[in-house]
Amino acid sequence: MYCRECGQKLTLRFCENEGLIPYCEKCQAYMFPQFPVAVSMVVTNRAQDKILLAKHVEDEDFILFAGYIKKGENAEKTIPREIKEEIGLDVVKAKYMFSRYHAKKDILMLNFIVVVEDRPVKPNANEIAEARWCSPEEAVQLIRKGTTAEFFLNNAVRELKKKI
Repeated sequence: MYCRECGQKLTLRFCENEGLIPYCEKCQAYMFPQFPVAVSMVVTNRAQDKILLAKHVEDEDFILFAGYIKKGENAEKTIPREIKEEIGLDVVKAKYMFSRYHAKKDILMLNFIVVVEDRPVKPNANEIAEARWCSPEEAVQLIRKGTTAEFFLNNAVRELKKKI
């Protein structure tokens, strides 16, 4: 690991109440690890009886919609921006559900159930190969198994069944 400020190789140094933390001798500062944050979205229709899954252009599996939170942006702004960019729909409301660290991409994922307007989906062909409305049960069958997306979807389906 290297210092994000000066580029010097970091050493591990004990920091009270924190344990071993990367430390820059040149900057004389602890460099706490940083990683990106993204939103993961279980997209539903207004009746909340259908879930929209997507296949990205470079992927064969159905997944949830997701996007990185840009610098200076919060999750609440990221959600409608990403949904508009990926499928051309407006967000009606969003409810925060869970967060989970996604080690494969070194990302903290913030999961939301997102209700979108009832209009035809217009997938962004540069990102989305297919978007499909499914029943909650079908969505659980189609989602990639053993993934963070599956964890989020299963929790969202339990929450949605409380309302249906």
